[in-house]
Amino acid sequence: MKTLALVRHAKSSWDHPGLDDHDRTLNERGLRDAPVMAARLAASGLRPGALLSSTAVRARTTAAVFGEALGIQPDLDERLYGAAPGTLLRVVAERADDAVLVVAHNPGLTALAQHFSGFPAGADAISHMPTCAVAVFTFDVPTWDDVAGAVPASWSFDAPRD
Repeated sequence: MKTLALVRHAKSSWDHPGLDDHDRTLNERGLRDAPVMAARLAASGLRPGALLSSTAVRARTTAAVFGEALGIQPDLDERLYGAAPGTLLRVVAERADDAVLVVAHNPGLTALAQHFSGFPAGADAISHMPTCAVAVFTFDVPTWDDVAGAVPASWSFDAPRD
């Protein structure tokens, strides 16, 4: 059994237009939403063996909040910054842990969440991962390499406005 939790970074600030995208910080809403969503995920009972994060400041900050709530240190990986779904899955597949949480960015997270939540055909797929949204997918497969082509055994979705 493998569990993949996807978290889009919390809301970031656009107050400094000259700042490099990678260096944008969280705004007030992001700083407020991240602890709430981290607490909700912790209350669900999920205990990931690994927490992987993009190196972007907004993702690292979000991951630190989730890590504190879940009692785990984030591992930063520059490949997660702007990663496509295939890259996200390849980075996760390098882990031996049965449950992995990934903090990263759109459009890759939404595309991956849409793909996995679209089963069975006609299901209410996740159409958008808003900031600080959490999607959790459980797969009845033995290895991470099997996840890409698998249909989730179950999935859930939570967003700050829910």
